[in-house]
Amino acid sequence: MSDNLLRSELSSLERKLVLLLSNHQKQKQEIEVLTHEVKGLRRQLSEKDVQLSNFQNQDKISKIVNGMVANESNPTELGEVLDEYIKEVEKCIAHLSE
Repeated sequence: MSDNLLRSELSSLERKLVLLLSNHQKQKQEIEVLTHEVKGLRRQLSEKDVQLSNFQNQDKISKIVNGMVANESNPTELGEVLDEYIKEVEKCIAHLSE
């Protein structure tokens, strides 16, 4: 091979290498941006899960209260229902404490 041909090939390889390195750097930056975005979206999803759980708990409490209002005519029965709820809450607290 002639000297000029080798230099031309070397120059071409150098340009390609510079392009590859530039492309690699851009890809790394894009990965960092996307990783940051994924973390933010996961945090938002977690917050939404907590909000949904709270809403579901409020809905359950509302249904319990509505059921208790219907049974208000019999105070003894209402007391028994409240005792059952208290026992369930105590079980849940004990379970969470473990």
